[in-house]
Amino acid sequence: MNFGEIKNCDIANGLGCRVSLFVSGCTHHCKGCFNAQTWDFNFGEKFTEKTENYILDLLKPSYIRGLSLLGGEPFEPENQKVLYPFLKKVKNLFPDKTVWCYSGYLFEEIVGEKKARCTTDISKEMLSLIDVLVDGRFIESQKDIRLKFRGSSNQRIIDVQNSLKDGKIVDFEIV
Repeated sequence: MNFGEIKNCDIANGLGCRVSLFVSGCTHHCKGCFNAQTWDFNFGEKFTEKTENYILDLLKPSYIRGLSLLGGEPFEPENQKVLYPFLKKVKNLFPDKTVWCYSGYLFEEIVGEKKARCTTDISKEMLSLIDVLVDGRFIESQKDIRLKFRGSSNQRIIDVQNSLKDGKIVDFEIV
């Protein structure tokens, strides 16, 4: 897997000050995408053990609330293979920090209720390590800059853990 950028004090992609990883590779190609250069799976640099350790170090300060995954597309099958074991490390080392993930895939596709490219043997397990999922493709005609933590009004902000527990979508409450 490649990545395009790592932000070490991001306040735009989740609650609080966060570390954000922008992965490379996306097959959605949403019109008006703010990060179209990351559609290419070969864009940026290789995600290595050194990259993992760098991000884990960035997550250490108490003022960092957690990790945000963006793209590109974190739930592309190629990216899941790398992100799933990495997220297990993050959750093991920092159980009190939250993981936010931005995906053009819908929650229902990730858990396998609707078949999609992202539905793999590890997609649900990867999802189980995420606290908040912003799902749905960016739709330029529904763009609204007044929305918090999402680009278009079709996108949902989902409380993943409660959604998995309740077996239905639970909206994440932004306070």
